[in-house]
Amino acid sequence: MLVPGGYGAVGATVTGTLRDWFPGRVVPGGRDAAKAERHGGVRVDVGDPAGFGAVLDELGDVTLVVLCVEPPDQGIARVCLERGAGLVDIGATRRLLDGVTALRDIAVGSGAAAVLSVGVAPGLTNLLARRAHEEVGGADRIDLTVLLGSGERHGADAVRWTVDGLAAPTAARPLRISLPGHGTRTRTAYPFPFSDQHTLARTLGVAEVTTRLSLDSRALTALLFVLRRTGALRAVRRAGPRRLLTEAFRRVRLGGDRFVVRADAHRGGRHAAWAATGREQSRFTALMAAHAAREVLSGAVPPGVHHIEELPVFAKLPEALTGAGLTVRRLLPGDIR
Repeated sequence: MLVPGGYGAVGATVTGTLRDWFPGRVVPGGRDAAKAERHGGVRVDVGDPAGFGAVLDELGDVTLVVLCVEPPDQGIARVCLERGAGLVDIGATRRLLDGVTALRDIAVGSGAAAVLSVGVAPGLTNLLARRAHEEVGGADRIDLTVLLGSGERHGADAVRWTVDGLAAPTAARPLRISLPGHGTRTRTAYPFPFSDQHTLARTLGVAEVTTRLSLDSRALTALLFVLRRTGALRAVRRAGPRRLLTEAFRRVRLGGDRFVVRADAHRGGRHAAWAATGREQSRFTALMAAHAAREVLSGAVPPGVHHIEELPVFAKLPEALTGAGLTVRRLLPGDIR
């Protein structure tokens, strides 16, 4: 299997985990030929679908591609699926995920299986949302809340994606909510354009799904979203300010590395909520991707393009990660605020 971005912040853990499970079968890839070679891999460029296809043809026996770097469009996914190679994509951008989803007929025709929404958000959020949705008998509204550690070192793609999200307009309202592991005081979580809210509206058939974000540093959270509300972050849509804010984000170390995801489902007067907590969001994104890859290789995922919550084989994946430090629990009525 080929892991583009296989020596980055997320990809290195994906590569290492899969090498433990499948010795001799994992090839990391990246644009830096020397670095890829040092990691026992090959040079690949996800911005060049034709060249990427040539690498797949040269390797000859690639049954799965685990995409740990974000390409500019769905061209790489098409190259993989047309050749019958499975795909696990940790991407979190709605436009790209929608583009890959549209390749479903190609995947079915070639017998390839693709799994999307693989990570913490989207990913864990999707799986917990499905649980809460089913508990209330089909939700009218789902609220997803994500708290990220502002002291964790994230990869360049993740930071750029966060910066872009901060500049995106939204009509949804902030929410005061309690988050396990972060005291008894409620926190303010602000609407943020995670892809899960768009995916779940379609896969679960829920009329209203909103994802909100908070950082473990209350001060940094307040500052960023005041800047967004006043319009001060609109400038980051331009290349220069975008690069400056991205670099600033990569240097900020105001918090820790703990994350929380919480999914609340509502139907009339019924309310169910699930939460998961852990450390190092990047590591858990990688572990989610590695588990997804293992299930694709085992044949447990049927041909086609699927978001993770659509596949029963992943229903208990959060519990499978408890050995890695994830805590998963259903919130009791006294915990739901």
